Amino acid sequence: MSDSPRTAPASPSASGSGTGSALIAEAFGSFLLVLALISTALFAAGFGEGTAAADKGVGFLGMSFAVGLAMIGGFYAFGPISGGHLNPAVTLGLAAAGRFPWRRVPGYVIAQLVGAAIATTIIVLIGLTGPVGWLKTVQDAGFVSNGWGDHSPSGFGFGGAVIVELLFTALFVIVFLGVTHPARGTRLAGVAIGLTLTVIHLATIPIDYTSLNPARSIATAIYGGGEALAQLWVFIVFPIVGALVAGFAYRALFDLPADGGVTAD
Repeated sequence: MSDSPRTAPASPSASGSGTGSALIAEAFGSFLLVLALISTALFAAGFGEGTAAADKGVGFLGMSFAVGLAMIGGFYAFGPISGGHLNPAVTLGLAAAGRFPWRRVPGYVIAQLVGAAIATTIIVLIGLTGPVGWLKTVQDAGFVSNGWGDHSPSGFGFGGAVIVELLFTALFVIVFLGVTHPARGTRLAGVAIGLTLTVIHLATIPIDYTSLNPARSIATAIYGGGEALAQLWVFIVFPIVGALVAGFAYRALFDLPADGGVTAD
């Protein structure tokens, strides 16, 4: 066996994919992820509130499973093509870990942003056909944009949002790196990633609506009004910082060259 270092893709089967196909896959996957989460939040989470059918709404539990199940589907559908990142933070974390070439990061991030923005735009178009005033009401309420203070579902402050986005993004990226490792990964990687995302949302949606994903935050903020845009920077900066910390830490702790780990592209 050769002792020379090797570079691994985010998914063992993604190495042969063309750049164009990978970018389209990332856009489609990000579209799926954001559409599932935000549609559930706006159309189904509070369905029936204020009526005798109040128990019909899926609430935070439904939102959490919506994003987790969408992640499982997206990962298995698009992972073999692009690695199934579906999130700029994941792409940056993989690059920091030496598992994805830095030169391809901008293209992936742009594709993810486009896919996510199309998803929220589709939701707005659906909203235009809804009851009178429905779309204005949800936009005035922030369009499920991430936020703190008055824009937190439970009134948590700035510090809570920072800790959530930094810590839980780092944990999510570490799980992603572990289950997709080219030597130690598992065929059930998509299930592990999706269920981890579900658990994180269950724990943190009440704090700041849970981002972990700058593309998701940007896509909702563009329809969420001025305050959502003013707070958006937190949900770009801290998921990225958390992902980079996780990527560099995973590489240093678990992928040392002496142990046959991966190296930077």
